[in-house]
Amino acid sequence: MYADTETIRKILTQSGDTWAVVGLSNNRSRAAYGVAAVLQRYGKRVVPVHPKAEPVHGEQGYASLADIPFPVDVVDVFVNSEVAGAVADEAKAIGAKAVWFQLGVIDEEAYDRTRAAGLDMVMDRCPAIEIPLLD
Repeated sequence: MYADTETIRKILTQSGDTWAVVGLSNNRSRAAYGVAAVLQRYGKRVVPVHPKAEPVHGEQGYASLADIPFPVDVVDVFVNSEVAGAVADEAKAIGAKAVWFQLGVIDEEAYDRTRAAGLDMVMDRCPAIEIPLLD
């Protein structure tokens, strides 16, 4: 199990409110766009991370996690499983407290590596589904 209730609650309520959303662009048909909007409604600052580095939902975008000039609490990953592990490693490198792999994003080695590094992690779940359940 890669998403226990305690870890989900901790990430959503205690890990901090600055979320870098990797894969977030202005493409409204992509899941990242809608999930980011839900996170904002729940008080999270959503920082788009996408090669286009375009602003999304009123927040400046960045081409990579390393380009973000302020601390990030949680890295929410909307990329293919094949590259998600590298994103988790970058999250650790920038000092994030937690990593969240979206539905369908699965890399068991990255999960183990990230947890071993002391970060909280959830895999194959969606915060936009989980956060309303906390109410």
